[in-house]
Parts: sequence; structure tokens; C-alpha cells
Amino acid sequence: MDISVVIPLYNEEESLPELYAWIERVMKENNFSYEVIFINDGSTDGSWKVISQLSEEHECVKGIKFRRNYGKSPALFCGFKEAQGDVVITMDADLQDSPDEIPELYRMITEDGYDLVSGYKQKRYDPLSKTIPTKLFNATARKISGIKNLHDFNCGLKAYRKDVVKNIEVYGEMHRYIPYLAKNAGFDRIGEKVVHHQSRKYGKSKFGLNRFFNGYLDLITLWFLSSFGRKPMHVFGFLGTIMFFIGFIAAAIIGIDKLVAVSNGQQMRLVTDTPYFYISLTMMIIGTQLFLAGFLGDLISRNSSDRNDYQISEEIRCGGNRK
Repeated sequence: MDISVVIPLYNEEESLPELYAWIERVMKENNFSYEVIFINDGSTDGSWKVISQLSEEHECVKGIKFRRNYGKSPALFCGFKEAQGDVVITMDADLQDSPDEIPELYRMITEDGYDLVSGYKQKRYDPLSKTIPTKLFNATARKISGIKNLHDFNCGLKAYRKDVVKNIEVYGEMHRYIPYLAKNAGFDRIGEKVVHHQSRKYGKSKFGLNRFFNGYLDLITLWFLSSFGRKPMHVFGFLGTIMFFIGFIAAAIIGIDKLVAVSNGQQMRLVTDTPYFYISLTMMIIGTQLFLAGFLGDLISRNSSDRNDYQISEEIRCGGNRK
């Protein structure tokens, strides 16, 4: 099969028939073998009824229905698990992503050799309350991830080589960082394509400012896990040691200063009367706690079931046999 189109959705019953008809036309014009996988993320409207009807009329239509709203990342995870196409295309169900982009995205994967191609909505039809936070978010994501050539990490229109979606785990709200997840899994041939962005035709946007703040928190989490997930002692132990050492030296200086004053017959207040003593003591306690946190994190990491889960793209056996 050439292409799997994975479409997560929430309350999009009005747009689904038009979206599928558009996808079908593009596929037939380019002679692609394909499947369309709709993931109904706990919709409260008639979206599932529409999906069921489409699947009865077209055998290439598949549907997954969640019992409640879990979010876009779980929807993509289940869609990726079900996908069978050599190239997997993801798009939103609100008709803001154009299926006319599919042939070129497919070509960039199969001919240009990209592992992942992300859409870039250079000209957007979203309100400023969405576009400005998006620009700030993408600038931060480029800096932290090191993927300098992407302008729009969160664009729903993306194309993937099948191996990519089968070897990454999208969870929580990590759908914003799929290029970063792919890079961490060893798929670093990541490209970008300027795509057409259309104004919303039906319904209303599900975007809220809370997604902007959650996006930054998820980015920090992903950066930490990718950098220190398997070696937490390297960060917590280092910080803890530094803090304990500074606190210990500061406490020692306070004590030595007191002893020198006493030996010279000078009158000085008690060591415990100075705030610097308690600051030093607090730093030593925090340093110890950070060190213990790193130690416990290392123990947990070493006992994790995926501690030796490494991505292997190919093997050569005896006699030159490849696997």
C-alpha cells in the first residue's frame, strides 16, 4: 500500500464527507493505493455515525472510536499503530489542511529520501491570539531541538516514512514534537514543505492558551528525557554535589572565622545568629536531596524494561545476510 492517511478528529461531523471526497479525488488522480484512518477522539456530535457510513461505502476507510476525549497524541498513536502504508500522512479534519499537498509530500519521502516532511503554513488564516504564541513556541522548539529548518513544529499536515511512525511513541501531548521524537530515534532526515492553509469552514477552533503553556512544559520534559532520561545522576548528582560543596565551604569559612576571632580574644556573636549559617546549611541539605534524587533516578532507570531499547535499522549476519 502506498499511503495511509491518519486523521484525528473531535466534533467535525460537518467536514468529514467533504474531506474524504477531496482525499479520494487526489488519490485516484495519482493512482495511489491508500487507506484513510479516522480516529474519533470522544466526539459528542455525529462524527462516528459519519465515519461508519463512509466505511460502509468505501472499504479503504477505517475508524477508531475512543470512549472519551484523550487528546491528539493518543489518537495519533493508535492511528500510527494501525497504519499499513509505506508513507503515512497526517492531517487535521477541519479542512484547513489541503489533501492536494499529498502527492508532493509522498514524492519527498519516496524520491528525495526524507524520513519526515513537516508542513509549513507560511500564510495563516488564524487570529493573532493563535499566530503570535505559535511563532514564539516554534522559535523555542527550534532552539532546544536543534532542528533549525522547521518553522512550524505543530502543523498537522506531515508525511512520514513507515519506519518512523512504527519506532516512535507519541504520548501525553507530545504530538507537537514528533520531529524531535523522530530525531531522537535516529530519523534525522527531516524536511519542510510550504503548504496551503485554508480558513476554517465548519465548527470552531479547539485552540486555547493553556495549550501554549503546556507546550513549553512538554518541550522541557522532552529535552530532559532525551538528554538525561537514561542518566539522571549526571544532572541531579552534579547539581547536588556542587550545591553541597559550596554550602560546606561556606559553613567551614563561618566556623573558621569564629575560631580565629575567639583565639584573638575578640567578642563575636554565635555562629547560629548569622543568616549565612542557615543559608549554607540549606544549600547542603538541598544538595544532598538532589544527589539522592539522581541516585534514585538511576536505580529506576536501570530497572526500566526499556533500558536497552535501542533503534536498529539493519543487521548483517554471517555470510552477508541482512536483516
